[in-house]
Amino acid sequence: MSSGFRSKFIGLILSFVFWASGLSWASSVYFVEIEGAIDPITSEFIASAIETAASSGGQALVIRLDTPGGLVSATREIIKTILNSPLPVVVYVAPSGARAASAGTLITLAAHIAAMAPGTNIGAAHPVSVGAAPREDQKMAEKAVNDLAALARTIATTRGRNAKWAEEAVRRSVSITEKEALRLKVIDLIARDLGDLLEKINGREVEVSGGRKIRLDTKSVSIVPIKEGLRERILRTISDPNIAYILMMIGLAGLYFELSNPGTILPGVVGALALTLAFFAFKALPVNYAGLLLILLAGVFFFLEIKIASFGLLALAGLIALTLGSLMLFSKAPGVGISWSVLWPTLIGVGFFLSVITYLAAKAVRSPPQTGPESLLGATGRVISDVGPDQGQIFIHGEIWEARSDHPIPAGRRVKVLAVEALTLKVEEAN
Repeated sequence: MSSGFRSKFIGLILSFVFWASGLSWASSVYFVEIEGAIDPITSEFIASAIETAASSGGQALVIRLDTPGGLVSATREIIKTILNSPLPVVVYVAPSGARAASAGTLITLAAHIAAMAPGTNIGAAHPVSVGAAPREDQKMAEKAVNDLAALARTIATTRGRNAKWAEEAVRRSVSITEKEALRLKVIDLIARDLGDLLEKINGREVEVSGGRKIRLDTKSVSIVPIKEGLRERILRTISDPNIAYILMMIGLAGLYFELSNPGTILPGVVGALALTLAFFAFKALPVNYAGLLLILLAGVFFFLEIKIASFGLLALAGLIALTLGSLMLFSKAPGVGISWSVLWPTLIGVGFFLSVITYLAAKAVRSPPQTGPESLLGATGRVISDVGPDQGQIFIHGEIWEARSDHPIPAGRRVKVLAVEALTLKVEEAN
């Protein structure tokens, strides 16, 4: 085979490989699943998925959505990412029984193609917030509603969807089924499953960021799932409100034991790590800082209880502060909050622990102080020279004492102090 022919043959093979590779990329649709509350981790994951799909030459990204809502800040970031996506983003509310509530409504409206499975619903996008005072709360709530209503209206208008209904979903929390959503032009289609969805969007033309129009060819595409990485899974785990709350309780307990018994080290290390993780999780959660301060104040009260004889007053104040702080810790947001199954056992456990501490402290205060030889009454030691009715020696509390006993006790045995007679201890053999 001549060198010229060989070069042409190799070039032909390489061209075929590149063509096949490009065909494979263009024939791929990337797929992610979003379940649960919308938070900053969700926002970051969707942005990463769009970047991965676009850089790999995928035709589109399909987001299967099932959410009760979530944080407005994270929702805005997701909407911004979808509106500026270089490839089509399809939001598919599925499977049957799923919902695109609150934040999910806005995300669905922002999609290039919006679809729902039979037996799903969408709507109820009214923002929920808390404030310091009723009048201030009302003003802030009104501003939040107006802001979100404007966002819903502009998204729907941009995508050619029902802007009036989008605004009503925010202002009046209206919610509709998939059939009503299709009739009202809130979504583009209803699909039984992912295969049915790909079949129905085949041939549709969508306009992506920059005004570029793309015609979808999804008749025989391969589906490439994108899963959350280890980092996202860890962050999502500790960002669960219940996990974050438990981490904070472990952290406070660890610091409490370390301060109560300086030098033990392990409780302090565990407590510091747990608190660090808890505060990291709080960055991704709608934390009410008044509630957080109450919980930290409760920790101070608990520590002072073991240092000051308050007869339980500080412990009671700490328990009240802990209860109020726990109830106030997270601002109201769909899908965000501490479960009662976590909250009540924690409060009951802390209350029981404080009751025991208070009882022991009160008992110690009522007990007469014992100093000198009298403090040896009931203590046990070891015989170092035979003890008898006359005399012998024992080692007790790090000291050597003269001792006597009504019955002979050989060296090496354990003895118990019955009485203190001047500088001699009366003992008996310990059981």
